[in-house]
Amino acid sequence: MSANLEEVATLFVQYYYNQFDQDRSGLATLYRDASMLTFESASFKGTPSIIEKLQGLPFQQIKHQVATMDPQPGVAPDHIMVLVTGQLLVDEEQRPMSYSQSFYLVPEVINGQTQYYVHNDIFKLVYG
Repeated sequence: MSANLEEVATLFVQYYYNQFDQDRSGLATLYRDASMLTFESASFKGTPSIIEKLQGLPFQQIKHQVATMDPQPGVAPDHIMVLVTGQLLVDEEQRPMSYSQSFYLVPEVINGQTQYYVHNDIFKLVYG
């Protein structure tokens, strides 16, 4: 597996959850009009719809704890599929909830630099 693939996935996951935990509106730069989020079986397409869903989640504070992160090469050059598992704590809850989230990252060149955006994002709480 390419070290670059692992590095990009690691940096992305750290940035995504740090931003999510601090200010979900800041995630807007990671999505595009063609992006799709499926959150607990409900789908949202495009940046405005995705950010509206994320900002409307019924908690004030959240802390993600990543347990595993597994990247794979995507279907096109430099595309990356990432599967994340972990636990999250919301508000004053003492018992963490387990989750699984997958991201399909697509590269784009902006001002001569390669950046990645989230084309697909699937989030599920894991019960049991």
